Amino acid sequence: MNVIAGDNVFALGAVLCALAWLGFWIDGTHIGKKVAGVVWVLSGAMLLSNVGVIPFTSGVYDFVGGTLVPLAIPMLLFKADLRRIFKESGVVLITFSIASTAVVIGAVLGFYLLDLGKSGTRVAGVYASGWIGGAVNFLAVSQAVGLTPEEFSSAMGAGSPVSNIALLLLVLIPSTPWLVRFVPSRIIRDAKTVRQNETADRIVAPLMPGHIIGVFAASFAICAVSNYLAVNHFGAQYGILLISVLSLALANLIPDRMAAVNGDFELGVILMYVFFAAVGAGTNASAFLVTAMHFFFYGLFIILVHFIIVLAAAKVLKLDLADVIIGSGAALVGPAVTAAIATSQGWRNLVTPGILCGILGYAVGTFIGVALTAFLS
Repeated sequence: MNVIAGDNVFALGAVLCALAWLGFWIDGTHIGKKVAGVVWVLSGAMLLSNVGVIPFTSGVYDFVGGTLVPLAIPMLLFKADLRRIFKESGVVLITFSIASTAVVIGAVLGFYLLDLGKSGTRVAGVYASGWIGGAVNFLAVSQAVGLTPEEFSSAMGAGSPVSNIALLLLVLIPSTPWLVRFVPSRIIRDAKTVRQNETADRIVAPLMPGHIIGVFAASFAICAVSNYLAVNHFGAQYGILLISVLSLALANLIPDRMAAVNGDFELGVILMYVFFAAVGAGTNASAFLVTAMHFFFYGLFIILVHFIIVLAAAKVLKLDLADVIIGSGAALVGPAVTAAIATSQGWRNLVTPGILCGILGYAVGTFIGVALTAFLS
């Protein structure tokens, strides 16, 4: 029995927003310079759910992920100048390719090193697809390779905490001094400088109610059109892609007008911090104990191999660490969460490349997963 029930909308809303506030507050303190506020949001939410204060599942979390996150995507993209983005951040596609290859290598090595049982070849393909594409690919490959409902439940139950460990690592890396020295980053350095000037910027450009409600209206309209097109013509899995396309079209058709809008990106950041709180709240740290432990350790092995290969490649190729994190995130946690990572770190120019690469993962993940299962068989 939880202290706050899953249907207590207002209490859960208060907790999620309070955790998001905590993240913003920590970002402005000395602690935030060491460990980003979003890490504390995730950790705080995980702690509250795992000690029984809030539930692991709730319609409130579903609303945050299914409604607020799509609504935040246009807000984060309204000032996305594609010419500048591709000039400064085209390397994210390279890092995404390296990250996807690293997942496959980890899946193959782990398959031969660990005893995964009779379903090992199929789970390998399912995990590879999920950490190159996403949950949609995970489900598609599990059906394509014939996982039984019991095997699917075990694989999903063991894989979920691994995905959250990967997310924690992604948001911790920019705050880890020796990694920043190992793979230097101009983007991370510049973002810190920008954050130091944020207070002055807010004084110069106060929040304007007319702009805020206009941003909400435009975001709702884009999501409505995208949802209609996805459901009726393209498939629900392409919803984020259509939202991104329409948002980018608006941003680049009237760039001067969108540049004059105030508060759009900040609103998107707020919604993404609430999303991080919901993600943390839904993480059952002990779930894998009642599922297949060998699947959990297999997934963890894939993630660790992934990070070792990606960071080593970044060092050799002299890639920017921020580009590497976003390329890696696009594969491991998908476009929406990658956008949240870029947003929380202040890497505005990496939001769009992260989303686009994450959507590319949707497109190729299923094929890679099925092919890997066939190869290992």
